[in-house]
Amino acid sequence: MNHSAKSLRPFIGAKNFETSRKFYRNLGFEEVTLGESMSVFKSGNLAFYLQNAYVKDWIDNTMIFMEVDNVNQFYNELSALDLPAKYENVKLSPIRIESWGSECFLHDPSGILWHFGEFS
Repeated sequence: MNHSAKSLRPFIGAKNFETSRKFYRNLGFEEVTLGESMSVFKSGNLAFYLQNAYVKDWIDNTMIFMEVDNVNQFYNELSALDLPAKYENVKLSPIRIESWGSECFLHDPSGILWHFGEFS
């Protein structure tokens, strides 16, 4: 099968939809509101849907990996945003070096774990 895909857009949930919307705008994503309970957040050609839905087991097991050009620079920019001081339950973890490259981690206000990584 030959995929001619143009994008891949996961759906994620939010414990507090308004807080998560603000968080992702602060993180630098552009929001397009699709209705009272859903928005799409974009960064270049990348996007994901945020919905006003919370299922604890689903949220607690959601992870998203976003490849970046320079994980050190990205981590420094994340640190400068000071998101853990602005949002309850947000946690930024330092860069880890792995055999495949390096990554840092950010938990959003609902508990979704973002991996920001650079392949070597």
